[in-house]
Amino acid sequence: MCVTAVESRPAGGGTSRAVRATGELGTSQGTNKRPLGARVKAFVALTKPRIIELLLITTVPVMFLAEQGVPDLRLVLLTCLGGYLSAGGANALNMYIDRDIDALMERTAQRPLVTGMVSPRECLAFGITLAVVSTLLFGLTVNWLSAWLSLGALLFYVVVYTMILKRRTSQNIVWGGIAGCLPVLIGWSAVTNSMSWAPVILFLVMFFWTPPHYWPLSMKVKDDYARVGVPMLPVIASNRVVARQIVLYSWAMVIVSLLLTPLGYTGWFYTSVALVTGGFWLWEAHGLQSRAKGGAVGAKLKEMRLFHWSITYVSLLFVAVAVDPFLR
Repeated sequence: MCVTAVESRPAGGGTSRAVRATGELGTSQGTNKRPLGARVKAFVALTKPRIIELLLITTVPVMFLAEQGVPDLRLVLLTCLGGYLSAGGANALNMYIDRDIDALMERTAQRPLVTGMVSPRECLAFGITLAVVSTLLFGLTVNWLSAWLSLGALLFYVVVYTMILKRRTSQNIVWGGIAGCLPVLIGWSAVTNSMSWAPVILFLVMFFWTPPHYWPLSMKVKDDYARVGVPMLPVIASNRVVARQIVLYSWAMVIVSLLLTPLGYTGWFYTSVALVTGGFWLWEAHGLQSRAKGGAVGAKLKEMRLFHWSITYVSLLFVAVAVDPFLR
């Protein structure tokens, strides 16, 4: 996932946004007066396209690995379209459910339901429509295994993460992150209509990647989460505890990422990229832990360095997954 631009809220803005987000404002009468172009942009924003870019980065390379070469272009396009619609539907439903707290958090203050550009009813209908269309698209044009995996990811994100875990436990991002790992399985199943150890290993890489990717961002905006009562780990634990957890998950991620080669799925190129990028990740993770142990706070903690590197890491690793079959 990618960071959302943070903008300061004017005094009293949180209350008015909360009213709009819960449906007292932002009615169809109000939204119909908005410019068409702005409305279209708002509906696109409901899908969180910057997050979906990262999901597709983990989907397409796995298709190359499954094919051991270039997969059918039509299949790739259909898988990407289905994946975008499915993830977009999940993100829209997430915004519908979280509209109350989004109205009170600075980093989400410009989301379409908060500003009133889209009404809650429109958002709900939009999310459900994307969910149905994406499932049918996968099932009718790719295969039904991919369709059920896609629907499972959507339901897991909306129900398990957003509705059950997010506001109840600091382990929310650990287990809720499973939804973001499933595109790896979808990419493999789209090509093979089956499962194998290779996508399972990459699924685990993403599972261990998610907490140390998101916790640095949570450290940066923990006051936002604390304000609305969402118990992200940095809200309820010290920076030292969070940094220690980041290091543990980071080591697990790097070790798991190296399992593809001894099992015969990848060769020297992927292994080299995994070692170099994983080594730099561990350097950054231990650096964050060292600064946290030293009592660094604010800008001196430099927690966002690891967050930004985490996006580069997963991009480079999965590019290596796609390129490796051509170099073996």
